Formats: sequence, structure tokens, C-alpha cells
Amino acid sequence: RLAVGNKHQQGRKVLIIKIGFSEFLDNRVETTISLGDILRSTCILHLFRNDDVTLLTAKEGLILLEGNPYIKRLLTYDLTTILQLQAEHFDIVVNLEKVPGICAFCDSITAWQKYGFRFNVITGNIEAYQGADTVLYLSQSMRLKKRTTEYYQYFLFDLVGKKWNKEEYILGYKPKSKIIYDIGFNYAVGPKWPSKAWSIENWKQLEKLLQNKYSICWQKGLSNLAEYIEWLNSCRIIITNDSLGLHLGLCLKKKIIALFGPTFDTEVYMYNCGIKLLPMTNRKCLPCMQPYCKYKINCIDLIKPERVATAVSDITKI
Repeated sequence: RLAVGNKHQQGRKVLIIKIGFSEFLDNRVETTISLGDILRSTCILHLFRNDDVTLLTAKEGLILLEGNPYIKRLLTYDLTTILQLQAEHFDIVVNLEKVPGICAFCDSITAWQKYGFRFNVITGNIEAYQGADTVLYLSQSMRLKKRTTEYYQYFLFDLVGKKWNKEEYILGYKPKSKIIYDIGFNYAVGPKWPSKAWSIENWKQLEKLLQNKYSICWQKGLSNLAEYIEWLNSCRIIITNDSLGLHLGLCLKKKIIALFGPTFDTEVYMYNCGIKLLPMTNRKCLPCMQPYCKYKINCIDLIKPERVATAVSDITKI
């Protein structure tokens, strides 16, 4: 469906909408911006490397995208920008947001081809442009999500009719810090997903197991994204939950030990950079995709510090 690399179609005018209110494979709409989903969506830019790309995002995501070589124009989502884009003409529009108002806005833009999600003016529901049906069904069905084995990037490329060939995320921000620490503890999670957090008690126990062999630094830059990226870059190995730090670490080519509990590890491709650890449990609810656990002990806390310490030993040999 999408002609990429055809000499007659190079230099097309393309608009990509990724604001971060909704996650690509999740049906929920949040007021909290998903920076991780914004970053993960950047792999689609490889398909438009010869085109004139405008990317519309939230202001919170600018630092992840500024300096990206495949984005010619980076715009923030506000009323003025909406009016501007509605007055322009595009060859291709790709809408990666499942928010009714944003879908309606996308439908109002003049373009030859549109991909992603659209608005049904009769029902008020979100529907799919050609090619996005699978993603929409997956985001609405836990049963289907548990059966799929494809990665996030596979579905992102499939949405525009292309095959994902392990293209990577593209981080615009270029950190300057040098490696100082052997291991970084990326322990914090945002308010959106408290169930992703490995307990502080587990982190402290892990520190006791590792501190005689490795230099360790607990997460820095909690209130400043640039400082956070610089801290990640200063660590040789990152131990992390399923979070923005995981995907930033992959961008920075760090060795990653990723702890998964309530979310789908099957969606995350590690680019040969790391190890995934999952709870050893017979709980049938996993992964539940819920922000709060119904059990007294979060599933992610069933991953014992000793297992993580062993993974550190294993990953240092890679």
C-alpha cells in the first residue's frame, strides 16, 4: 500500500500524528503523555527517510524528537497548529492516536493517503483506515493480545503495508555523558502504571548482592528528561521495569535487564541488547494490563533479587 523508496514518490509531504495520549497497542486514552510510546513509534520514520516529514506531538515529547534526522518539521499539538495543518495539503497522513477528537482532526486534513485511525461521525467511535484493523482489534481484545507473538514494531509497519526488518528507534537527543557506573537502577515508574514497579525492598536487596562487585547508581533525572537520558548514558548496564528507561536504554545500546509483570513482554524487541525476566508463577491473570494488582503481592515482585543478580552475571559475559 505504501510505496517507499520509489524514485517517483521521493520527497512526498508526510504528516505523522503521535501525541502520546493513547498507546499504539492499548485501547485506553490517558491525560498523561506516554513518552515511551512516542519513542517507540520513531522506528516508522525509517520508511519516510527520503520524504518531507512533519511530526505532530505533545510538548513533553519534544526532547525525544528534536534533532531526529528524519523529521523536517516538529510541531506541538495545540489549537494554532491544528488550524495550520487543516489548511495544508499532504501526500500521506499517518495517525497513531486512538483519541476521538484527534481522529476527527485527522479526517479533516487533506491528503492523498491516510493510515492509522479515523473517526466514525455516526457512532462517535474510533475506526481503522485500511491496514490498521489488526492493531485496532488487538488494542480492544486481551484475548487476541495474549495469542499474538509479534512485536510492537511489526504492527506499526504493517499499518502502512510494509514489513519490519528490525529497524531501530531513533532518539533525537544526543547525550554527552561518559560511562561512570557499572549498573544503573531504573527503579521509578510513573503514576500511570504503579503495578510495573519492583518494590524498593527488592532493589535494596539486589544492591546488597551486587555492591561488592559493581559500582551502582540509583536513577537520576526524575524531574528532568535531559538529565535522565544523561544518567542512563552514564551506566554500562541498566536494570529496569517496562518503562521509558527500557526503550531509551535500547536506543543508547546499553545492556538491559528488563523486569516484566503486568505488561506484555512479547511486544518488546530487545535488539540483542538484553535479557527479559518474568515472574515465575501460575497466576492465570498475567499479563493483566492493569495499573493495580488484585493480589497482596504485585506479580513483578515475584521476580527474586537473586534471579536478577544472576542475570547481571550472565549479561556481563555477552
